[in-house]
Amino acid sequence: MEPQNSPYSQQQSYGQQQSYGQQQSYGQQQSYGQQHSYDQSYGPPEPGYAPEPRPRLDAGKLWAGGLMTAVIAALTAVVALLLVRGVLDVPVFAPEGDGLMGNATTGALAGGAAVAALAATALLNLLIVATPRPERFFAWIIGLATAVMVLLPFTTDLTWQAKLGTAGVYLVIGIAIGSLLSSVARGAVRRY
Repeated sequence: MEPQNSPYSQQQSYGQQQSYGQQQSYGQQQSYGQQHSYDQSYGPPEPGYAPEPRPRLDAGKLWAGGLMTAVIAALTAVVALLLVRGVLDVPVFAPEGDGLMGNATTGALAGGAAVAALAATALLNLLIVATPRPERFFAWIIGLATAVMVLLPFTTDLTWQAKLGTAGVYLVIGIAIGSLLSSVARGAVRRY
């Protein structure tokens, strides 16, 4: 091969002259303005490269898992209240005279936990459809929401026992919702 007289040619260190527009080692003629035949903007694809599969959401599985998470969150609230009120004898969410199951606040807390789980399922559905790495965003949002609920009792005039008991109940509910929905999301998203 004869060297070309071009201002763009340069002597390669391995002894061959290569100029702009000369045939490349991977079998393509490269010239100014030529379109690449591969789908990446920064060079040829690496051997064995396959694009990352796109996630597909199975909404039925997600919402069925979200409904079961709501039931478990409600039951977790009841069990946590029984533990804090009955075993530890800390009057949280009800005056001491209301007994182990308390008054309507027990049902309201259980219902609130179920609604929170369903709201978290809706948020997870939105994140899976609309964001990259939805599991990370979901973990951060659930973690911060749980932290807010855990810190909320410490802004009141309750006794320290009641503050710690209430924070513990909220923490257990937040952990239950976050961990269950994270595993539900892994099962409801298929990669193709």
